[in-house]
Amino acid sequence: MKAFSDVRQRLFVLLLGLLCFQSLGATEPGLDARQREAGHRQTGVERLWQLAGDPAWQVREALARNRRAPAELLDRLASDPVAAVRIAVTTNLSTPEQTYFRLARDPDESVRSVVARYEYTPEQVMLLMTGDPSAEIRLELARTPNRHVSVLRVLARDTDPQIRLLAQRLLQQLDPAS
Repeated sequence: MKAFSDVRQRLFVLLLGLLCFQSLGATEPGLDARQREAGHRQTGVERLWQLAGDPAWQVREALARNRRAPAELLDRLASDPVAAVRIAVTTNLSTPEQTYFRLARDPDESVRSVVARYEYTPEQVMLLMTGDPSAEIRLELARTPNRHVSVLRVLARDTDPQIRLLAQRLLQQLDPAS
């Protein structure tokens, strides 16, 4: 009976080690190399387009962070099924303005949250987001350090009292005469 218990224990340790190995991404050969290639500024445009179809989301995320990625490619990655990739597109300084409009309407609140807080989100996109169904997103718009007066003016009329009062207070700080 003890021998059976030892075998079970060893099998458990072996399976646990295998799961840890898998969770580190070590089971997919070439993943690290493809990630580096996707994020490297010298990678050619044709290769970047190939990497955009990589089955590993980590490769697509590295590509979405690459400031040399073409605008059309970033726009395509803004529709990626993995939120981490779409968030990486949001924080890429090369992301075109029209892509932010898509990201501002993303079904995943975590993506919209990053768009609302990102300091380089265009003002027109922030204005669009003042109508976001999530009060949390609208609150983040008011709290963002890169807030625009036009956004605060809209939020000062928000239906949520917390958002409305915060926006009114911030407007008063910006222009005490108003």
